Amino acid sequence: MASLTMPPVPAWPRQDAIDLHKAFRGFGCDSTTVTNILAHRDATQRSLIQQEYRAVFNQDLARRIASELSGHHKRAMLLWILDPATRDATILKQALTGDITNLRAATEIVCSRTPSQLQIMRQTYRARFGCYVEHDVTERTSGDHQRLLLAYLAIPRAEGHEVDPSTVTLDARDLYKAGERRLGTDERAFIRIFSQRSWAHMAAVARAYHHMYDRPLERAVKSETSGNFGFGLLTVLRCADSPARYFAKELHRAMKGLGTSDSVLIRVVVTRAEIDMQYIKAEYHSMYKRSLADAIHAETSGNYRTFLLSLVGRDRT
Repeated sequence: MASLTMPPVPAWPRQDAIDLHKAFRGFGCDSTTVTNILAHRDATQRSLIQQEYRAVFNQDLARRIASELSGHHKRAMLLWILDPATRDATILKQALTGDITNLRAATEIVCSRTPSQLQIMRQTYRARFGCYVEHDVTERTSGDHQRLLLAYLAIPRAEGHEVDPSTVTLDARDLYKAGERRLGTDERAFIRIFSQRSWAHMAAVARAYHHMYDRPLERAVKSETSGNFGFGLLTVLRCADSPARYFAKELHRAMKGLGTSDSVLIRVVVTRAEIDMQYIKAEYHSMYKRSLADAIHAETSGNYRTFLLSLVGRDRT
């Protein structure tokens, strides 16, 4: 369930474009107006606003935002105005080919998305950047991590809730044989099962593994793998169990201790606000006995804080 709040009466995209232009004019930028408009419009409306802005003012809205805003607020807003597939493609491109490679972010984008989301993202990546995402993954990753990402991008998986109990049992047994039962690890078996099976199936495999061998599959993955390869497997496994719980933990990790990982905070908030942020907030509150909004308020400030809280919305716990 999305956390995005919309005005009771649908807004007129051309008027939104005009109001944004007024907010940009003069000395300084009226960031409050910019947030009040863009943080309360869905992907379709944001696309129409950008079309109207270009038609009326002969300017690209993203470029104008980049010149008017700054810091984390600008980074978050520039991602937010994109449609979900373009946003994922942009984050992935920056993570793989930016000045600082962020393989954890790239792995999360690939391994936490549904097959249909990945299919659209791959098409968007090709159209927007003129190359295949598989090319950039191959250039910037290696070994089992590379093989996992390429397999996860290429292999179509079911998205329903149906599972075959006999195949579940076989997969649990194969994973045990490939990992904890032997000396060393058969990484190919882990890649094959994790990349070919649906989330519903993987959740069932995790339950079967625990029942058959009296230990969590997640613990086996942690002991048998490492680095970005291990993180990719764990991302698949945790999202199979509960995407909302996975992202709640990622948000907590981004804000705990000294300092805040704003790149993680921005990435999760802007990519999940229109998908399942209400569920993420409920999981966050359940696990950490604190509202996500309170945590974000404590770790951010200024227009950046206002924008993120507008996307996250009020807690419903």
